[in-house]
Amino acid sequence: MKHITTTLSRKMISRSERSVLHRAFLAAPTLILAFAVLGACDGRNNDSHGDPPPRDTADQAKQPTPDGHAHGTASDTGHADEVTLTSDAVARYGIKTEAAQLWVLRPTITAPARVGFNTEAMAHVGSPLRGRIAEVHVRVGDPVKVGQELAVIESPELGEAQADYLQRRVAVQTAGPAVDLSKVAWERALGLYEKSQGISLTEVQRREAEHKVSIAALKAAEAARTAAANRLHLLGMSHEAIEAVATTNEVVPRYSVRAAINGLVVQREVTLGELVGPDRQYLMVLADATNLWVLAEVPDAKLLRVHPGAKAWISVGSISESSSKRFEGSVAFISPFVDPTTRTAQVRIEVPMAELGLRPGMFAQAEIVEMDPDNPSPVPVVAVPEDSIQTVEGGPALFVPVDGEPNTYAKRAVTIGPAVGGLVPVFSGLVEGELFVSEGTFILKADLGKGAAAHEH
Repeated sequence: MKHITTTLSRKMISRSERSVLHRAFLAAPTLILAFAVLGACDGRNNDSHGDPPPRDTADQAKQPTPDGHAHGTASDTGHADEVTLTSDAVARYGIKTEAAQLWVLRPTITAPARVGFNTEAMAHVGSPLRGRIAEVHVRVGDPVKVGQELAVIESPELGEAQADYLQRRVAVQTAGPAVDLSKVAWERALGLYEKSQGISLTEVQRREAEHKVSIAALKAAEAARTAAANRLHLLGMSHEAIEAVATTNEVVPRYSVRAAINGLVVQREVTLGELVGPDRQYLMVLADATNLWVLAEVPDAKLLRVHPGAKAWISVGSISESSSKRFEGSVAFISPFVDPTTRTAQVRIEVPMAELGLRPGMFAQAEIVEMDPDNPSPVPVVAVPEDSIQTVEGGPALFVPVDGEPNTYAKRAVTIGPAVGGLVPVFSGLVEGELFVSEGTFILKADLGKGAAAHEH
């Protein structure tokens, strides 16, 4: 009986507890709502302890990081396309801005080309006599000046010619006094005959004939001397060198091969001790490298748009490479013939060599400004350097400085046309006089991409 009473008591207590818990559960939403209202009231009445506004959060997120970069936040949609750098980073990465300008851009023709020497400014240096190379003073690639000694040839032929010249000089020196003596003898005989008939007329005539023979001998000797001197000229000796031989009476069988133009030694076909002669086409080839020729192969369908004097640009290397270079020149000559196989004509472009880098034998790409008869005077348009345009999110864009925010640059989508001579026409997104980033846009694009990647995570 005791056991039964105890069990009932426990059951009654359990029901009582369940009733209390049920009333507490019904009252819980009311308490939670009350606390929520109180919390909201506290937040409005105490702004200094609440969360900072979204704009402050964006400004904190845009503070430059230790590497000199800063980015916006994902929630800061008004500044998501901006990049902020430190002053040191701007200087280090070469970020430069300039004002947009109007340019007159003409369409261009692009054609493959190759670089070569100006064949009208080349010299083939040969030897006018036979002999052996005794000295060589230059190598391929060496710069030379007009008259500079390139090599020395020892030539028995030159020695024989000099000896003959010296003999002819002696003959002239000998024939001169004979003329004077014959003249005196003739004049004396003529005087005796006229005064006293002390000498026969036949004798007078004989002495006159001897005088004329001596004159003829002198003239023949002088002619032989002149011929010997001319031969030395033909063998390459200068007038001064011949006079030196005549003064010293010494044979010098050494011939100096000298440069005919200013330029570079582009070929050398001789070695020390080699036998050379006038039958050799050349010993060395010199070329003036101050002006090079670029020979472009232009399709015949586009030849009517190419004219002499038109501006052209030569690109060497891949456009994507940082080492790619562009050289400016002008059209100098257009071939009157079209290759029947390739249907192209050769267009010669002259490029002044202001700096080394363009070398003969290089393959290149020529961009020639064409003359459009339908639009001889194009309207100027806003244009920017080709390197300032970047592809961002699948479209062309450039960067502009943000007013009131130093070292901050915003991405701006633009509408562009094909590049002409390194300039890209901008049809919308930029106006004349507006500042834009002309150099260093690749760094800004990369930094903007890092900021976007950070927001996605």
